[in-house]
Amino acid sequence: MFKIHATENKARLGTFSTVHGDIQTPVFMNVATAAAIKGALAADDLKNVGCQVALSNTYHLHLRPGDEVVRTMGGLHKFMNWDRPILTDSGGFQVFSLASMNQVKEEGVTFASHIDGRRIFMGPEESMTIQSNLGSTIAMAFDECIHAKKDRKTVTESVERTYRWLERCKVKMDELNRKKDAVNPNQLLFGINQGGIFDDIRIEHMKQIAKLDLPGYAIGGLAVGETHEEMYHVLDVVVPHAPENKPRYLMGVGTPANIIEAVARGVDFFDCVLPARNARHGHLCTKNGVININNKKYETDPLPIDPECSCPVCQNYSRAYIRHLLKAGEMLGMRLGVMHNLYFYNNLMQEIRDAIADGRFEAYRAENAERVARRI
Repeated sequence: MFKIHATENKARLGTFSTVHGDIQTPVFMNVATAAAIKGALAADDLKNVGCQVALSNTYHLHLRPGDEVVRTMGGLHKFMNWDRPILTDSGGFQVFSLASMNQVKEEGVTFASHIDGRRIFMGPEESMTIQSNLGSTIAMAFDECIHAKKDRKTVTESVERTYRWLERCKVKMDELNRKKDAVNPNQLLFGINQGGIFDDIRIEHMKQIAKLDLPGYAIGGLAVGETHEEMYHVLDVVVPHAPENKPRYLMGVGTPANIIEAVARGVDFFDCVLPARNARHGHLCTKNGVININNKKYETDPLPIDPECSCPVCQNYSRAYIRHLLKAGEMLGMRLGVMHNLYFYNNLMQEIRDAIADGRFEAYRAENAERVARRI
C-alpha cells in the first residue's frame, strides 16, 4: 500500500494507496473535527486548496450527531460529501485534553461529555465500533496520551496499557471489517507510539507495535508540553525503529517549521488545528513568516495576504479588506483567512514533495525552515 519513490537523507517521497484514492506523501491532513473545517469551508473548498486527506474526530462525532446517524447516512464520506481519504482520530487524545473530566481504567475511559455532562464510556472496542460506523479510510488505535513530562513510572504504565489496547483494537477492527454490512470493509488501522520524552520507552514501544504489522504507525504524545528541541530529539531516536515500508504519522504537529524539520527526520503524515485556528484570529501564513492582519498597518494595505501566493484569496482580496471583515466580525473574514492558511499548508507539502523528488530538500529546508517561522 505504501511505495517510496525517492529519498534524500531521511526525507521520503511516497504514495499511500487506499480504497478512497492515493495519498501523495509527505502530506498535511486538514482537520475537520466534526466533519467540517471550522471557518465555513465545504468539501469543494478543500479540493480547491489542495487537501488530500480530511481528519475527523471519533469522540466529537460520537457525541454529535452520533456515529449511528452517520452510519445511517451512508458513512462519513457521503455525509460530508468528501470522496477522498478520511482519517479518524480515535478519541484517545480526549483522555489527555479532558483529563479533569475522565477516569482511566484497563477497560477504557469514562468521560463526562463536554456538551451536556453525561457520562460516556469508551474503550478500544467502542472506539473501533464508532470508527467503523463512520467508515473512515484510516482508523487510529485507541491510546492514552499523557503529558510529555510525566514521571517514568506513570509513562511506563500508560505505554503498557496503550499496547494492550492496541492489541484489542486490532482484534476488533478485523472483526468489524469482516461484517457484511461494514461501511468500509477495507478500513485501515494505524498504531500509535507513546512514551513521553523517555528514549528507551519510546524505542521499545515502537519495536513492540511494529511487530503487529499494521498499515501505518503514528508518533503520539508530542506537542503536549515538551519543547520543539525535545520533540525533534524524540523523532531522531524513534523514527529509525518504525517500519520503513509503512507511513509514519506525527500527530497534532504543527507549525510549517515543525513540518519541514519532521520531514527531514522521516515523517510522512501530519495534522494540526493551527492553520485554521490561527486564521480565525487573523494570524496568516506567508512565505516570509506570519502576519497579524489585525495590526493597524494593514488598514489600507492593497496587497494580498502573500504576494507570492496563488490561492483564490490572494488572487482576489486585499489585506485591508480581510482586516476589515475580521474587525467587523464578518464570517467571510474567517472563511478567507482559513482558506488561505490551508492552501499555504497544502502548497508547502507540494513544495516539499517537489524538493525531495528533485534531490534538493536539504537546500529547501535551509532556505525555508527559519523563514516561515518568523513573526512579521
